[in-house]
Amino acid sequence: MANTYSRIYIQYVFAVKRRQKLLNKLWREEVFKYIAGIISSKGQKPIIINGTEDHVHIFVGIKPSMCISDLVRDIKNNSSKFINEQGWMNQKFYWQEGYGAFSYAHSQIDSVYQYILNQEKHHRKKTFEEEYIEFLQKFQVEHNDTYLFDEKT
Repeated sequence: MANTYSRIYIQYVFAVKRRQKLLNKLWREEVFKYIAGIISSKGQKPIIINGTEDHVHIFVGIKPSMCISDLVRDIKNNSSKFINEQGWMNQKFYWQEGYGAFSYAHSQIDSVYQYILNQEKHHRKKTFEEEYIEFLQKFQVEHNDTYLFDEKT
């Protein structure tokens, strides 16, 4: 075959270090737009980016030539640098180490989009920790709850 054709959809999920509630609603959307720019600059397709004050969901169409871990590394490094350069906080911003990456079929795009779009409503009933453990269970990812999250301060 002369060309490569693919449809790969990945949802990244990761938290602010120690799950601190630092992603202020006043500038959160600007951070999400910046993350979309990072994804686009890497030749990938941002579908939706949303989250709450302590975590983010990123849904992306990814090409097979892009390493999943390289993209999330670049997103986290560049977006934390952007947040720190803006001077929005009196402390340094960091993302928690690690992330979740979950794959979806083309037929699931709309339901994943709606889920990510409604994060604030969703988290009125469920914490990030509960949500993340549900993802791991749903996707049958082996894990140890003891080492799942950074210690809170």
